[in-house]
Amino acid sequence: MSDPQNTHHYDGPVFHGPVTGNQFAWNNETVTQNQRHNSAVAPAYEELSSLVTRFLQELPEAGLAAAEREEVESAARDVLGAVTGPDAPEEGRLRRALGRLDGALGPVAAGVVAGTAVGAQEWARLAIESLAGIV
Repeated sequence: MSDPQNTHHYDGPVFHGPVTGNQFAWNNETVTQNQRHNSAVAPAYEELSSLVTRFLQELPEAGLAAAEREEVESAARDVLGAVTGPDAPEEGRLRRALGRLDGALGPVAAGVVAGTAVGAQEWARLAIESLAGIV
């Protein structure tokens, strides 16, 4: 007696388990896919998130040298990462992220960074004061 044989003809991807958050384009000549990950800011941290988001928007015009701009941007994104989510942020993580942002802005505000444009020192000083007023 012979065992029955199953033949499967698949015309697309086959998944044998859970699949979430993925995007697939199959047999397309052209395709454009977009995916958004909107995460809510932890309660009571909305003002800090708005302020840091504003810093990021102003950063290209702030007149910082490339290295300082990258450091401030990275530190600001760390702060946003710390306050994003439904639960209160981990205290140590947020403190470190804020310290890193303050540390990146401090030398610019003090005027000891070479290569910054006019106005960068004042922008950084105001950014530090704004952070101090919230935290």
